[in-house]
Amino acid sequence: MIQSRLHGFVLAALFAALMMIGANITSIAPIFVIGGVPITLQTAVCILAGLLLGKKYAPLAMVLYLLTGLAGMPVFARWSGGLDAVISPTFGFLLSYILVAYVVGVLSEQKRSLTAFSAAALIGTALNYLVGTNWMYMAYEWWFAAPGGFSYTTAWLWMLAPMPKDILLAVGAAWLARRLLRILRKTERGTNSSKGAA
Repeated sequence: MIQSRLHGFVLAALFAALMMIGANITSIAPIFVIGGVPITLQTAVCILAGLLLGKKYAPLAMVLYLLTGLAGMPVFARWSGGLDAVISPTFGFLLSYILVAYVVGVLSEQKRSLTAFSAAALIGTALNYLVGTNWMYMAYEWWFAAPGGFSYTTAWLWMLAPMPKDILLAVGAAWLARRLLRILRKTERGTNSSKGAA
């Protein structure tokens, strides 16, 4: 899919922008927050980036997104931004996107079937939960005011509610990535055929 370095940079910037949109897509309705974690489309967009851009440019898109938010632009969930995000209980989820994009990119470059894409997407989702939930637990235990009765089990119980949605979106991202790649291949073949005929 990536045709040149410039093409890769442009697509990375595009996916960084899509992350900004996905983070606040729920702003059209009251934001649903579970345990301080807003329900967003960021994980799905991150996985889609990994599947389409690969291990090189997908993480770059996530770094661009993260740096934009840390610089103060309101691109994180609930239109937040700034260095204060680093001490937030949810920062681990943001940080995990770089790892998720890289791992999904690596896996997607090995096999291009829908099954392989779905497996990569689900592994990416698991990594997002693993990093994000553990960060959230540490934040509440070490430097953030924890709710009464909070425990490591509580942190994971909070994540049960968004889990079905994220699993469905991960599989949906895998299907969409396969679909887009097929369309792009057909377009490229048609372009090459036209050039050959000319």
